[in-house]
Amino acid sequence: MTCEISDDGLRFIALRGIGKISPGDDLPGILAAAAERSGVVLSRGILVLCQKIVSKAEDRLVDLNDVEPSEQAKTIAKEDDKDPRHVEVVLRETARIVRRGHGIMISETHHGFVCANAGVDLSNSLGDDIAVLLPLDSDASAAALHRALVARGSEQLGVVVTDTFGRPWREGLVDVAIGSAGMAPIIDHRGSLDLEGRELQSTTTALVDQIAAGAGILMVKDSGIPAVFVEGIIVSGSGKTRDLLRLPSQDLFR
Repeated sequence: MTCEISDDGLRFIALRGIGKISPGDDLPGILAAAAERSGVVLSRGILVLCQKIVSKAEDRLVDLNDVEPSEQAKTIAKEDDKDPRHVEVVLRETARIVRRGHGIMISETHHGFVCANAGVDLSNSLGDDIAVLLPLDSDASAAALHRALVARGSEQLGVVVTDTFGRPWREGLVDVAIGSAGMAPIIDHRGSLDLEGRELQSTTTALVDQIAAGAGILMVKDSGIPAVFVEGIIVSGSGKTRDLLRLPSQDLFR
């Protein structure tokens, strides 16, 4: 096991008053101050934060007014009734177009994530024509935040960076982990026994995704809450969210 759950269960606490984040802001300091205002000690738990505030602090922003659309972008934009500048940014962030249809582009990003529009988002940005991109390396972003908060005194802390993804075969969006640090992202149950005494052969649990989904209930787009602390869980181990990406050779849907 890579986590210990309190007998009292888990508690998801919104960190309020974070405000708008701009490039170059001291995100660890802002999060620590918000936790203090919320009466939260950032230890023995998991700090969950939405990708957008990480991307803003890291200046992963593109002004669409500075974008010259390619012919491919113009063609797709015309077919899908989109802004060709936005489509061009999506194409730049795309390693592979997985599927297009119904005005939607499903992309595989350079990180290996499969999501709509390569994670490029115009909502809750710093202006009408400002696109927010995913961090260059979400695991590295989580690790940097983890190091900074540990230096401030946090102990047994996990950090999870999330984004909202759709899912094949199911309606509705769910927050999933795109970066993590200070914890093992997967709980491996293989070799343990179920309640009937049968040995588990293939069961692994994506702990970071489970935590992301729970925190996402509080971090809806109009809530103004970009960070949540999860109490009642003590994490251990190490690893990266990238460890959750299935190898192409083992992916039955490629």
